[in-house]
Amino acid sequence: MPLLFSYGTLQQEDVQLATFHRRLTGYPDELIGYEQSLVRIDDEAVVAASGRTHHPIVRHDGRPDSRVSGTVFEISDDELVEADRYEVDAYRRVWAQLASGRTAWVYVDAGLEEGAKR
Repeated sequence: MPLLFSYGTLQQEDVQLATFHRRLTGYPDELIGYEQSLVRIDDEAVVAASGRTHHPIVRHDGRPDSRVSGTVFEISDDELVEADRYEVDAYRRVWAQLASGRTAWVYVDAGLEEGAKR
């Protein structure tokens, strides 16, 4: 089963229920070499699910001292497809190394990441 690292709204129970139709369980971890900022969300369905017009977004800066805290979830392949549908075009899904040594999918700034999957 895929691992998904979330640093933003996919950690919210209401977003999980709307996206995956269940509450996810996970464990804390950190994304290394990324910095976090905010992006404006114009998709009404995403804003309704999250309750926010601005969501966190991460950009790779390559610095080993840059860390973004979040949660790792084990999800199904079908749920990964649902996560892709939830995330707006500002995000792209990439493999990333976590502080725990695990590798997980993470949604990053689509405008800055090469090799992104969508």
